[in-house]
Amino acid sequence: MTKTPQELALMAQSGRLLGSVFGLLDETPLVGLSTLAVNDMVERFIVDDLKARPASKGQYGYAFALNSSVNDVVCHGIPSETAVLRDGDIVNFDITLEKDGYIADSSKTYLVGNVQPAAARLVNVTYEALWMGIRAVRPGARLGDIGWAIERHAKRNGYSVVREYCGHGIGREMHEEPQIVHFGRPGTGMRLREGMVFTIEPMLNRGRRNVRTEADGWTVVTRDGSLSAQFEHTVAVTETGVSVLTLRPGENAMGPGGVRRTAEQGAGIGAPAIGEASA
Repeated sequence: MTKTPQELALMAQSGRLLGSVFGLLDETPLVGLSTLAVNDMVERFIVDDLKARPASKGQYGYAFALNSSVNDVVCHGIPSETAVLRDGDIVNFDITLEKDGYIADSSKTYLVGNVQPAAARLVNVTYEALWMGIRAVRPGARLGDIGWAIERHAKRNGYSVVREYCGHGIGREMHEEPQIVHFGRPGTGMRLREGMVFTIEPMLNRGRRNVRTEADGWTVVTRDGSLSAQFEHTVAVTETGVSVLTLRPGENAMGPGGVRRTAEQGAGIGAPAIGEASA
């Protein structure tokens, strides 16, 4: 479950490349684009510009480079030529990238055009919840600490946490052990140790947490039709804290608001490590 320094360096490389994919999306006007057009643009960029591979394509028989989950779609939305992004939508793009045998995984929920304040608040709180989970990662911490931090922040803001889907270990395979659930009790579960690499990817709903899978076998939606948002990063446990391997251009390495942390270069793997919180 732990990676060598050499493996961590390769995973950091994949993570930096994947971060640049989101940099491309950040600069792309989304209103009026179909989710298939976004998929094709991302695939071309990964293959032609980054000389890498979209790891989702062909995985479990999936035919696309990304998942595109719009509004009440929780996860695993399938790109489509007829799914045109409209002013006021929210959309999550979940993308994986493999370079030199190692995979990185990340997702971001975008505000499309002029979004209602309630939808924007859900997206912002979900992003904060991701970072609450990230800040719980350090050697000796437990998996339950991550889930508890996420769930507490969600509930304090009036949102529910989807329980059917979770984060996961990652490396040469897209899905490895351990599983990272986004709810739980502090002080429970497996102890984290230096060299572990996994994703944290909370999905928060405005309504109830219940979900269902549509007839295509992929698309997961909220049962009550409420909006859902998700964010994801691939992280590595370092000697003193956590290193976020999939940081996007311009993203604060200490999380939203630049919360004051003790930070240092993490394990020589190319991204800042977040250690214990300072006063």
